[in-house]
Amino acid sequence: MSVQTDPALREHPNRVDWNARYERAGSAHAPFAPVPWLADVLRAGVPDGPVLELASGRSGTALALAAHGRQVTAIDVSDVALLQLDSEAVRRGVADRLNLVQADLGCWEPGETRFALVLSRLFWDAAIFHRACEAVMPGGVLAWESLALSGAEAGTASAKRRVKPGEPACLLPADFTVVHEGQGNCDSAPSRIMIARRSPLPGA
Repeated sequence: MSVQTDPALREHPNRVDWNARYERAGSAHAPFAPVPWLADVLRAGVPDGPVLELASGRSGTALALAAHGRQVTAIDVSDVALLQLDSEAVRRGVADRLNLVQADLGCWEPGETRFALVLSRLFWDAAIFHRACEAVMPGGVLAWESLALSGAEAGTASAKRRVKPGEPACLLPADFTVVHEGQGNCDSAPSRIMIARRSPLPGA
């Protein structure tokens, strides 16, 4: 599977920033580890169907789910991260189950495809969260981890990239039910983890 790149993003500041980070880090010693809460997601009972990961980076979660037989679409602004992910997928023999798409999530729309699982880690944008909810199939699962807003960050530029108290659960549409909430951390920064299920269609 090759990476679907978007030439229009060539000078996008987020692409430039994240590409530089991944280039500095390299992939030779990248852990490609899945999210720590993947077992909680699987225990929630993800139905059959494809998976969507937003702001995936070089996701070990996408690799793990592909190894379990899932078709996974991973979207990120960094083509360097996606190329590193593609190389690892080839090495593991799961590249045929990955659809790697370079995109600016600010412009992303879910389209007609609905996913059994939609997930994201350490990324937050309320508008994109709402679009992600739309992409979950009836009976499907939404899993999200975002950095939590601290008092010191209130009113700063980074505040809009942090979840406030009660979020993201309080922003879920009415047909979602929270099945798990927990606390996490990233480099000692607190985060909030939420797993929710969308109601199945009546009679399903």
